[in-house]
Amino acid sequence: MPEAVQAAPATAAPAAEISYLEAITRALREEMERDERVLLLGEDIGIYGGAFDATDGLLERFGPARVLDMPLAEAAIVGASIGLAVEGLRPVAELQFADFVANGFDQLVNVAAKMHYRQRQAVPLVLRLPCGGGFSGGPFHSQNPEAWLMQAPGLKVVAPSTPADAYGLLTAAIRDPNPVVFMEHKRLYRAARGPLPEGGHVVEIGRARIARAGDDLTLVTYGAMVQLALDATAALDASIELIDVRSLVPLDLDTIATSVAKTSKVLVLTEATRSAGAGAEISALIAEHCFEQLDAPVRRLTAPDVPIPFSPPLERAVLPQAEDVAEACRGLLAY
Repeated sequence: MPEAVQAAPATAAPAAEISYLEAITRALREEMERDERVLLLGEDIGIYGGAFDATDGLLERFGPARVLDMPLAEAAIVGASIGLAVEGLRPVAELQFADFVANGFDQLVNVAAKMHYRQRQAVPLVLRLPCGGGFSGGPFHSQNPEAWLMQAPGLKVVAPSTPADAYGLLTAAIRDPNPVVFMEHKRLYRAARGPLPEGGHVVEIGRARIARAGDDLTLVTYGAMVQLALDATAALDASIELIDVRSLVPLDLDTIATSVAKTSKVLVLTEATRSAGAGAEISALIAEHCFEQLDAPVRRLTAPDVPIPFSPPLERAVLPQAEDVAEACRGLLAY
């Protein structure tokens, strides 16, 4: 992959709290102001302001030449983004729901991801995918398809959990010369709030974050599961270290391994389905590289291998809940 250029960390004082959604909008607006090559395209992103309001006001600010409403044709959206990127622009494409990436899969994994390998051509595009369940969206609007994309060499995949990381990782993704898939969990849009450093900042792709330090057990997760894990383990009579991986590709195995060497027990938590998922890959890497430091088998907590139900009680039964996390931690701690 071409090497990304990262900005120096900001040192400004924190500003007032903003939402995850506001952080995404701000990153888009500020990158469009900074670099006239940045433009947006997607489904209902212009007049409507996006399915979740992430692009609200940007059409009025930048005009229809830089905020392009596209037809409901994901292959066309991804394909057009590739063309714009290789012509020197920096497109940011939004699909209404992450589930719909299947319709643009060929363009994404067989063209965008492989173009640098085939002809040394940079493809600086970002694909924003609103993902995840918890709002009764049913099986076609609630998936977490990150594992599909992790299997495509040439793609970077990030999944921020906080407003600061949503802003910083989206900024980094737009400036990156490689195609970056930006997984933004819908449940975080208005529920997650936090400070954003004044003057903007960039979060390096490929670096995990220690969301809470601890000594007794390592809990590895990302996206909406980070806050769930923090809440679920707050009352446990143990010191739980929580690793927010933030970047699934590339993955910061060093930070995870350092934590495992300290705690010797690991729970990997994901909202996505179990088989061949991100949790399986992280668990395998820990078993491969940290075996001698482990005092218990690596445990995964995921959704089962079923479509996400529409019914709220059934959806709660399928998706990991706080008590599931606490119970899994208690079991590992007692091993």
